[in-house]
Amino acid sequence: MSPSGITRRQALVLGSVGAGAVVLGGVGWAVAGLTSRVPGAGDEGAAAPTASGSPDQAAWSEPVVLTSADGVLDLDLTVAEADVVVAGATVRMMTYNGTVPGPTLHMRPGDTLRIRCENRLDEPTNLHTHGLYVSADGNSDNPFLNIGPGETFDYEIALPDDHPAGVFWYHPHHHGMVADQLFAGLYGAIVVDDEDWSVSPPRVLVVSDVTFSGGEVAGVTGADRMLGRTGETLLVNGQPAPTLRGPAGEEQRLLVVNACASRYLDLRTTGLGATVRGMDSARWDEPAATEGILLAPGNRADLVLTMPEAATDLIAAEYDRGRMGQGMMGGRSTASPEVVVLTMQPDAAASAPAISPVSPTAWTDLRDVAIDGTRSLTMTMGMGGGAGMRFLIDGREFAPGRVDQAVAIGTVEEWTIVNTSPMDHPFHLHIWPMQVLRQDGEEVAGVDVRDVVDVRAGSAVTVRIAFDAFPGRTVYHCHILDHEDLGMMGVIEAA
Repeated sequence: MSPSGITRRQALVLGSVGAGAVVLGGVGWAVAGLTSRVPGAGDEGAAAPTASGSPDQAAWSEPVVLTSADGVLDLDLTVAEADVVVAGATVRMMTYNGTVPGPTLHMRPGDTLRIRCENRLDEPTNLHTHGLYVSADGNSDNPFLNIGPGETFDYEIALPDDHPAGVFWYHPHHHGMVADQLFAGLYGAIVVDDEDWSVSPPRVLVVSDVTFSGGEVAGVTGADRMLGRTGETLLVNGQPAPTLRGPAGEEQRLLVVNACASRYLDLRTTGLGATVRGMDSARWDEPAATEGILLAPGNRADLVLTMPEAATDLIAAEYDRGRMGQGMMGGRSTASPEVVVLTMQPDAAASAPAISPVSPTAWTDLRDVAIDGTRSLTMTMGMGGGAGMRFLIDGREFAPGRVDQAVAIGTVEEWTIVNTSPMDHPFHLHIWPMQVLRQDGEEVAGVDVRDVVDVRAGSAVTVRIAFDAFPGRTVYHCHILDHEDLGMMGVIEAA
C-alpha cells in the first residue's frame, strides 16, 4: 500500500472543501419503492458502504443495484444537486437519485428499461445509455432530446432478445454540457447478463475524476476545455483509493467503467494474476492473461484479479495523450499523473464470491463479410476565432440539423478514422458496435468489438460496422467530452 499517495489525494479533497465538513454516510443509498442491493453490505468481513473516517484509506462501497423483474426495469431517476460524502468530507455534486455514482442497472437481454427522468437542475440535460444496442429514435437512446429545468421525460428503451452481455453505462448527452455534467457526478453503470447476482455478484467499479474547490465541483478554464479536463482526485464509486478485501489467493471479478471526462486509465496489474474476460460490449471466448489494460474514456472491462498475499495497490500509470501544439499554450501536455485506483488487501475473514463462467458474445466476424462501402473520417484541430481552438470531424463542427453520414440498414461498411491532430481522440459511435481491423498500422488479431476506439495522435484506426438494425439519427464523436462539446461530433442517419 502507498499511504503517502492516498493521503495526498485525500488532502486535495479535504483541503479544498474546507474545515467543518460533517460525515453523513456512504454513497450507496436505497431508492424508495425499488428492489435494491448494496454489494458488500452484510458480507462477512466486508466493509459497510459508508465513508471511512480514516485519513489514509476509504472503505469499499458500491452503488445500489436495481434489477429488472419480469422483463422490465422501471425506475424514477432524479437529476439534482445534492450533498455527498467524499473522503469523509461533505461536497456538493450533481447526482442521480442523490448518489455518486447513480444506481447500477442490472438487466437481461430482451428486457425493457423504463426511466422517468426528472430534471431538478437549473439547466437542460438528457440521458445516453452508452454502448446499449438499442434504438436511438423517439424516447429511446436519443441524444437530441432536451429535458429542460423542472421537466420530466419518460424513456422507454427496449433491449433485443439477442442483446450482448457486457458492461455499459449511462450519462448526460446534452450538447455543450456533457463534460460539465459528467465531471460533476452524473454517471452510473448498466450491466446486461443472465446471471443471478443474489448468488455471486461481481464488483462494479465506476471510475471517475473530479476537482473540488470550496466544497463544490470546481469550474474549468477555457484552456482546460481545449486540453480536455483531468480532475485532481480519482474516485472509485465516489471514493478515493478504496480498499477491496478478500482471502489471499482468491479471485475478485471487477466490472470497470472509465467514466472520466478525459483521463485514460492505464491499469497496471502485475502481481495480481489478472485476466480480461471482455471489453466494452463484447465478452471473449477465452479470458486473456494481462499485465495491464488501457481504458480510454468511455471504455469498460470485465476483469478478474487475484487477491495478493500482501496489500498491493492497483495503479493507473501516468499517461500522456498528447499536446495542444507548439503555437497554443506552449505545447502544454495532457499527461495525467500516476494514481492509486484501489488497494487489494488480503483478509481471511472477507468474502470471496464465486465467479460465473464466461458466456462469450456470438459476434459475426466481419472480416469474412463482403462490405457495401468504405468511408474515411478525419479528426482535426485548428485555430479558431480569438485564442480558441476548433475541434472538427471532416473539417466541420457539430450541427444537429445536418446529416454527416447516411447509411443503409442491412449493410456492412468499413470506416477508417484518421487523427491528424497532436492529441489522442477516442472515437465513439452510438448504437452500432465496431469491429477493429487495424490500429496504428497493425492488423488486429481475433474479433475485437468496441464502441470506443482509441485513435492515437497522428494515426488511424480501421473498423467494420454492421448497420443491421435501428433506423434513425444518432451521433459519433470524440469521447474526450470537452472536445465533443467543442464540436468534434457528427450526425449519422440510418434508413
